[in-house]
Amino acid sequence: MGLLACAAVPGPAEAQLARGTRRLNVKRAYTSDSFSGVYFTDGRYVTEALRKLDWVFRDISREEVTPMDPRLFDVMHSVAARMEATDAFEVISGYRSPETNAATARRSSRVSTVSLHMSGMAGDMRLPSRNSYEMARLAARMGLGGVGLYRRDGFVHLDCGVPRRW
Repeated sequence: MGLLACAAVPGPAEAQLARGTRRLNVKRAYTSDSFSGVYFTDGRYVTEALRKLDWVFRDISREEVTPMDPRLFDVMHSVAARMEATDAFEVISGYRSPETNAATARRSSRVSTVSLHMSGMAGDMRLPSRNSYEMARLAARMGLGGVGLYRRDGFVHLDCGVPRRW
């Protein structure tokens, strides 16, 4: 019982996210889709903003949209704030349908067959004005979710799952 009580106590990162207004600036690679604005204010997520973000993060190969986990946006917001980045995240991959993920996994051994992309909990992205290696290191130190560095491709995988890195 004591373990459950400890798990419910928010840490410093969660306490910081509970306050204030959260903004996000994203653009989708390969399309003209973008979002720049407030997605959380007055203690709640802004429904219309989340819908717009869901569209930007859609599976573009199938034009399939799913509700993204807003905690992913919180991870991104926190990383951008800590890096003092004002430019847009360039999203390479957001939601992946199971079919798209399976096809991607057949082409690359670096793609998980149980990817959090299929749950709307992950995105592959870069901040053009920032070094991807530094972004990955910072995100891993923050411990808000999974972080993968794809140095050769110049992007970072961020997710709102269990903290881990690769």
